Amino acid sequence: MRGPLRRARTQTRTQTRGRTRTRGRAARRASTGIAALAVALAVSLGGAPAAHAADDPALSGRGPRLYTPDPNPDALSQVAGLVKAGQYRDAAGIAAMVATPQAVWFGDQTPAQVEKLTRDVVRDAARADAVPAFALYNVPGRDCANYSAGGAANTAEYQAWIDAVARGIGRGDAMVVLEPDSLALLPADCGQDDAEGTKTAARYAEVNYAVDRLEPLPGTRVYLDTGHPGWHAVSSIVPRLIKGGVARASGFFTNVSNYNTDDANSWYGKLISSCLAYVDGGGDAAQCPHQSAPRAETQAWIDAHVHVPPSRMKHFVTDSSRNGQGPWVPPAGKYTDPQDWCNPPGRGLGARPTLRTGDPLQDGRLWIKTPGESDGLCLRGTAGPEDPERGTVDPKAGDWFPQQALELVRLANPPLF
Repeated sequence: MRGPLRRARTQTRTQTRGRTRTRGRAARRASTGIAALAVALAVSLGGAPAAHAADDPALSGRGPRLYTPDPNPDALSQVAGLVKAGQYRDAAGIAAMVATPQAVWFGDQTPAQVEKLTRDVVRDAARADAVPAFALYNVPGRDCANYSAGGAANTAEYQAWIDAVARGIGRGDAMVVLEPDSLALLPADCGQDDAEGTKTAARYAEVNYAVDRLEPLPGTRVYLDTGHPGWHAVSSIVPRLIKGGVARASGFFTNVSNYNTDDANSWYGKLISSCLAYVDGGGDAAQCPHQSAPRAETQAWIDAHVHVPPSRMKHFVTDSSRNGQGPWVPPAGKYTDPQDWCNPPGRGLGARPTLRTGDPLQDGRLWIKTPGESDGLCLRGTAGPEDPERGTVDPKAGDWFPQQALELVRLANPPLF
């Protein structure tokens, strides 16, 4: 049920995130040129981008814009190969995908490295009059030592790393998606804690430290982890958010690297925000409605128990990078461990990122997970080494996955062209 497997962008190769890259004018010119060529080819064949910058203030010059980092070099290689093979529409799709604003991931760097990289992105975004979204992924014991294992060695090391991120952001604008899976997947949830709950207590302390260090920065908004709507009940995740310091953060995020629909994500976010307001007013989180309860009944509960304007409630952001076709439903009884989160087949890109959602509680719909990058070696309970749903050996977590990238483009909803 996890929403895992993201890639840190560093100046040195990391063990958990595959190939790395740095920003540069030459690289930007090359990627822009390939993207322009591919899109031009698609238009010449009768297609037109469905999410042109002029259609969305978050992508255009009207109002706040979201930042687009340099693409994975292997994505550009795939575009070039598709163009060479005469598959112009697919080439245009991959180019459009990587030219869409998405989060910049950091994890595993030294404090000196992450400070410089963060500062570089903030400055680059400011020149483009854009807001970067940072996904920070370096908490000790992250991902329960699974595919994306790693992170800082201890709390002190993590705090030094967060201090460096804060120095890098400085007075710039930034949206911070703080430590995916950090609260939805505590050390106690995966048998890694001791009887006293030492590691879980440390996790809460680490998240609180990050909130207190980053949220006070003048242009920064920090969002905490809730997993996704198919995982924790509202009444389960809200106490974790409170212990994690959400009262001092801008809000929370949901569906990172997962596939739940925009409707499910927005409803889950509304319920969590409402439950937080209810608890803040003296209520018990155990009384908050479950996200699967009938909506009319749930709305009646909100109307009766929550009397706080949206401006005073906690806001949220969601990940729509790969949810265009919704969650994958594994074949019944086929696998002992279907791993429905791990490179599921037949998924598509979701709605394009925006900072204007029309929902007073939702600050943004973002592409947080980098679409086209693998979730890891998915065996689904089999001996492997092939992914039985794909008939191939999936790339390591964070490496480019051409087969999946094409699926995401071809099955995008709404369509790219």
